[in-house]
Amino acid sequence: MWEFLFKWEQPIFSTRAHVFQIDPNTKKNWVPTSKHAVTVSYFYDSTRNVYRIISLDGSKVNGFIAIINSTITPNMTFTKTSQKFGQWADSRANTVYGLGFSSEHHLSKFAEKFQEFKEAARLAKEKSQEKMELTSTPSQVLAVKIEKEEIRRNGEID
Repeated sequence: MWEFLFKWEQPIFSTRAHVFQIDPNTKKNWVPTSKHAVTVSYFYDSTRNVYRIISLDGSKVNGFIAIINSTITPNMTFTKTSQKFGQWADSRANTVYGLGFSSEHHLSKFAEKFQEFKEAARLAKEKSQEKMELTSTPSQVLAVKIEKEEIRRNGEID
């Protein structure tokens, strides 16, 4: 299913789960976005060096709808909220995703992979920043460091 959708990305871990999003109005209730358990996959995009969680619902005949398309960032946290349910907030998508698994083992494995790819995203971000600093002039590097410090003071850093 994935091969024709994401030519430059490769799924690196997949599982099945019921997908939910937090109700945008109440911010309290979970709204199911899938009628049944669907495949939820971690993808790696080697061209952009990013990890994403993607889940599609639908069929080849009727078309697929992305019910999760979440880029993992170093500041994201996956929280196990019960034996078979976990969640994470995606500020870029302005939502909170929830996943209901068939077993505690599936939840634990997903959470383990989330942490692994979150750390990989952090390392990729650091490496990218180092590369930028190496190819920048001293004045550009100083400007970036000043900007980062201002962002940190204002609490706006990822």
